[in-house]
Amino acid sequence: MATSKRIASVDILRGLTIVAMILVNTPGDWGHVYAPLLHAAWHGLTPTDLIFPFFLYIVGVSIYYAYKNKANSVTTYKKIGIRSLKLIGLGLFLNIFSPLFPFVEDMETFRIPGVLQRIGIVFFIVSIIYLNCHWKQILAICLSILLGYYLFLGFVPLPNGALPTFDRAENNWANYIDLQLLGNHMWQPDYDPEGILSTIPSIASCLIGILVAKVLDGLSPLKPLFVTAFALLISGYGFSLIFPINKAIWSSSFVLVTSGWGTLILAVIYYFRDIKEYQFGSIFKYVGTNAITIYFLSSFISKCMYSIEVSQNHNIHSWLYQTLFFPELISAKLASLLYALVVVAFYELLGYIMFQKKIFIKV
Repeated sequence: MATSKRIASVDILRGLTIVAMILVNTPGDWGHVYAPLLHAAWHGLTPTDLIFPFFLYIVGVSIYYAYKNKANSVTTYKKIGIRSLKLIGLGLFLNIFSPLFPFVEDMETFRIPGVLQRIGIVFFIVSIIYLNCHWKQILAICLSILLGYYLFLGFVPLPNGALPTFDRAENNWANYIDLQLLGNHMWQPDYDPEGILSTIPSIASCLIGILVAKVLDGLSPLKPLFVTAFALLISGYGFSLIFPINKAIWSSSFVLVTSGWGTLILAVIYYFRDIKEYQFGSIFKYVGTNAITIYFLSSFISKCMYSIEVSQNHNIHSWLYQTLFFPELISAKLASLLYALVVVAFYELLGYIMFQKKIFIKV
């Protein structure tokens, strides 16, 4: 999202997030991946679990700057609606498209939710909230979502009378609703990390980005930003004692902790890049200015490479990995990581070329 004066640290953090997303999504071999580059099995937090909430958080920061001087008009709402539909449409396209004839996935089982779909939904709702609410009302909405989600998931019995749980089970409300409404159209047979109910607390991740941007706007001393970061981290880890940190169901503690880490990292980058004006991080800024485009391309190309066979035993992905990265000669995990790093370097180069040629594709 463009602003009249782009804040370099925001673009850097956005780009860093996309780079990290590509890194963890494209290992050479999913059977050999270093633990920090994998999601937590259920409860818990790994560096990989920070990536998507960071992006939604940055969407909130961007909404603040993009719309703070926009008129609350039909034109503005129309632009918001169109952009949201584009994001949702691109996400559905990635799920439905197949590079093999008949060029569509099985309509009985294709996945409906996804990363871009969630971004589109959250962007739409949060933008409308921002245009119509004062920051105190936004804070109240955010807190209501976090507390209400905890109370609903933790204490409301299911229709069959079963007591709810936060575990990976059918009596987890997030899983139950997805099973009832999405059926076979999920990432896993029993749950989807971008499911229906868990999209609600992801709205709070984006709202926190708006509130932090308000703190950041025109800020000279950074103390309030660091205080905000530590307040989020302390409250999140404290909340996790009764509502475990969990990305799969996007628990309220997960929202607070990831927003805290996002604020802390943003504060550090902002201090050194925007205040001290040290020139670093441009490698991520290049990607950050075309974040959605590069993420979409990486997902599209990856799907094609996994689907198109070049021999009886190999698709394009596995052939390149086995041929160029010698997983049998060096550590398999290291070879898998090197493959992912080369993929990242390719998209970094693409981001650099687009930036130099002033190609900025707005989705």
